[in-house]
Amino acid sequence: MIRTVADFERIWRGESEMTAKTLAALTDASLAQRITAKDRTLGELAWHIATSVAMMSRAGLAVAGPAEDAPPPSTAKAIHDAYLTAATSVLEQILRSWTDETLTVEDDMYGERWPRGMTLLALVLHEAHHRGAMTVLMRQAGLGVPSIYGPNREQSEAMGIS
Repeated sequence: MIRTVADFERIWRGESEMTAKTLAALTDASLAQRITAKDRTLGELAWHIATSVAMMSRAGLAVAGPAEDAPPPSTAKAIHDAYLTAATSVLEQILRSWTDETLTVEDDMYGERWPRGMTLLALVLHEAHHRGAMTVLMRQAGLGVPSIYGPNREQSEAMGIS
């Protein structure tokens, strides 16, 4: 669990930067890439990440950006920009209105009671999970994948790492 506001700030700055970098690598043509007809497209996954930041409204925050049920835009840039708005807003809201003690307050999150520190961890992990799925679709769409937690394939090959 995230135990302090400083914990969240440090983690969120890094994670949201990696997500923004991943979203910035998308093209409009790549948004239609999917694994199967039953699965989300790359654009739908990207939009899901952008809109999921709004879940923090369930914890009393007024996060700027797209609502959870907002229809997806048609361009990769619009998805990227909407995510940046939401990611920046959630951090600003937390830094302005929450304290370390606030992280123990419980909110109704999808029918369960979650301490806010757990909600913040869920937000980060949810984003990382979908960002990982996006990288597979990005490769299938012929896009380069940015380095996330280390060098990407091309960087590893250039360094002689297999």
